[in-house]
Amino acid sequence: MLSRAAAAVVSVCGRLTVTCDADLPFPAGCIFAANHDSLADPPLVVAALRTLEVEPVVMATAGLWRTPVLGRALEQEGHIPVHRGTARAAQALDAAAEALASGRHVLIYGEGGLPRRTDAAAGAPGPFRTGLARLAQLTAAPVVPVGHAGARRLSSGSAAKQLAGAVTAPLRRPRLHVHVGTPVYLPADVAGGTAAAHRAVSLAWEEAARAAGELGRAA
Repeated sequence: MLSRAAAAVVSVCGRLTVTCDADLPFPAGCIFAANHDSLADPPLVVAALRTLEVEPVVMATAGLWRTPVLGRALEQEGHIPVHRGTARAAQALDAAAEALASGRHVLIYGEGGLPRRTDAAAGAPGPFRTGLARLAQLTAAPVVPVGHAGARRLSSGSAAKQLAGAVTAPLRRPRLHVHVGTPVYLPADVAGGTAAAHRAVSLAWEEAARAAGELGRAA
């Protein structure tokens, strides 16, 4: 349901294009790792992956589960709440490992949070936390790098600017692009795996930013 809803919303709010370097279909149990720079990018990424016949389990901040309707849908579809900064945070990796073992794909944001910038320009991925590398180390699953650009044209800045962006998006219909790279296997050590994942997602982001016309004016 969420992937269909994401595709419908994105088609109204922007002009989405998707490119992919990987051979399709993806093998069962892949970790899709994306950059995160806007509240609007999860539906953008989910909509793009749906065009590639991928409907992943999404790892997202636990606060979303308290949202009426959305929270129930997240629970019913098996998405994974991440309780950041608490003792329960590690449970998300265990749940993700179980999903991968069952053959499902998992979508994770390596940065683990949004940038503090208020402008609407695309920006290269920030530093990654170790969760992505630890999940890959735990499961030996391949990591598929996903880069996107244009989401900040839908939602960025203050709460007022984000609301204005959402309201005017169907009129503006900004260019949105998602680029999916080839699966990679990360080095076994967490530090090396984190660095390798960041490089792969950064390269995918560059492709997306170039296609969306954002690379020359990126933050």
